Amino acid sequence: MPTSPSDPAEPFRPAEPVDLAVVGAGPAGLAAAVTAAGLGLRVALLDAGDRPGGQFYRHPAPGLGADRPEALHHGWAEFATREAALRAHESAGRITYLPLHHVWTVVAKEGDWTLHAVAGHVPDERAAAVTARAVLIATGAYERQLPFPGWSLPGVVGAGGAQAMLKGGLVLPGRRVVVAGSGPLLLAVAGSLAAAGAAVPAVVEAAAYTAYAGRVPALLRNPGKLVEAAAYGGALARHHVRLLTRHAVTEAHGTDRIEAVTVARLDRDWRPLPGTARRIPCDALAVGHGLVPQLELATGLGCATRPGPDAAVALEVDALQRTSVPGIWSAGETGGIGGAQLALTEGELAAHSVAAALHPGRTAPGADRRVERLARRRARLRAFADAMAAAHRPGDGWTGWLRDDAVVCRCEEVPAGRIREAAQDLGARDARTVKLLTRAGMGWCQGRMCGPAVAALAGQEPAADRRPFSCPVPLSHLAELPATDR
Repeated sequence: MPTSPSDPAEPFRPAEPVDLAVVGAGPAGLAAAVTAAGLGLRVALLDAGDRPGGQFYRHPAPGLGADRPEALHHGWAEFATREAALRAHESAGRITYLPLHHVWTVVAKEGDWTLHAVAGHVPDERAAAVTARAVLIATGAYERQLPFPGWSLPGVVGAGGAQAMLKGGLVLPGRRVVVAGSGPLLLAVAGSLAAAGAAVPAVVEAAAYTAYAGRVPALLRNPGKLVEAAAYGGALARHHVRLLTRHAVTEAHGTDRIEAVTVARLDRDWRPLPGTARRIPCDALAVGHGLVPQLELATGLGCATRPGPDAAVALEVDALQRTSVPGIWSAGETGGIGGAQLALTEGELAAHSVAAALHPGRTAPGADRRVERLARRRARLRAFADAMAAAHRPGDGWTGWLRDDAVVCRCEEVPAGRIREAAQDLGARDARTVKLLTRAGMGWCQGRMCGPAVAALAGQEPAADRRPFSCPVPLSHLAELPATDR
């Protein structure tokens, strides 16, 4: 065993199984780990990042000398409290925190689970393995992108990517940034960019906020969310940012870099309306259509999934965050996109569930009442999340802005016309067959960027792939696996 189990330069292989292995140190995983440790469990917290917090609580590296990293975050105090608890539990030996550990598979073995990870940075990656009695998957989500002509130009970045650049690197994607796509993240991104000094000529939202009208009860049960939305609106007004609802960026223009975007009004199905196009000059575009749960580890284990109200696939979990596979729990965005507060709540609830399962009959004082409060909070926040997801669900007509020569799969440079040909002329009836015929989704990102678009062009709803690996793995790591894990 290495002298420092958090050092990815050496493989970490504990002599005995931990009680709980948590994959992901974002809001859900962090809350789960510190709560489980507080309940007496021995925990291993594995995360692909080099610091806890995940994408939501991404913050500048110490070397950048940021005076107030909390200025770019909502709920920073909640993160700071849990990070302090993580360090305290780590010092006491109750949590083994393993940053730079990208878990690529989980294997059942003699009643326990073995998690295999790629640890460290290239070229010094090492194989690592952790054995646990229970596993909690809190791998978060990634951005959903709907392609359009010109989306591969330099200066076009994901909306969440622009926020990550600002939070983690204290840099802006450009001086004049159009923010576009769909979902509440756009308001947060535009407000942050404008506060940091960028000119934001417009927030281009494909959905209409009138879609929330049918979800008034869920909205009223979450007054804090309404206050947060009002704060975003006020920030945009102060910075003179124009909000264009039921509009979309249908093309980006430029030679060596983006120079302008075409924005068009959409009908109810997200089809561009003729005669409504206009150009907006810019030197950067931050675009994203919400988030998609990151499910590779869970679907590789056979965990059941369900379609969400936003057309994305999420894990099916019960009232105690258990998946369909015994011994596997899930919390946060893997069960449906809902934000940091919901993720924190589900992480804590899952930790209580794991503790009760591993130590039946041994309940901490007040734990039952705490679980009841967490369950009520989760139901309230989940109702709001579902309302939000339904309001921003992409309309079927968005493919109308995709010319046949527009690239859909950037890794393999597959244009929309080739995918349409596979679906309409060559008999492909699902995204997998389209992939085999066109190579769309076979590149480095394995369809994360183009998957929803390929499925839409094939006339299929997005589905969760079941893959043996959740990330690239060196062949040497596979060769080193024990025969029982292969």
